[in-house]
Amino acid sequence: MAVNILARTGLFSMTLFLFACNQNDNLTAVVAEPEAQTTAYEGVDEALWPYFESFEKEAEQRGLEVNLREANITGVIEKLPGDGVAGQCSYSSHQPNHVTIDQEYWNSAGTLGREFVVFHELGHCRLARDHREGVRTDGSCVSLMRSGLEACRDNYNRVTRSGYLDELFDPAFFDTIQ
Repeated sequence: MAVNILARTGLFSMTLFLFACNQNDNLTAVVAEPEAQTTAYEGVDEALWPYFESFEKEAEQRGLEVNLREANITGVIEKLPGDGVAGQCSYSSHQPNHVTIDQEYWNSAGTLGREFVVFHELGHCRLARDHREGVRTDGSCVSLMRSGLEACRDNYNRVTRSGYLDELFDPAFFDTIQ
């Protein structure tokens, strides 16, 4: 009987590990497709709308009011120059608070990967978050706002998502939202 319980526990653990690490994970319960009554985000590619909306909702759940429409945050999906750049936030006076997500990255990423990079760039553009380096004892990055220069492993998945978002929206790490 003890062997049977150990076998079941091991099978459950392996299933959880494989499920949590699936790169093409579908977060329909978390990042829903835009509904018909959803107001457009002006200057934002329609494919980014559910991620912008989810960013606002996640902030609200953590006691922050974030309105990307009022902040005039824009966003597109297009080819970015350079290898390994999945997204960027532009601060220029020509195009302030503009998110660009690399087309190649977007095409190859699953829902969680897309959310990770969009939230990272919105962290720069809307929360004025800088990069935050750090490695946990298990080798994973301490923040969704990491630069990619430190030797840590991204571990953004269904299990860890809430903790990473708590850190993203922690007012201790960004300037006051204006």
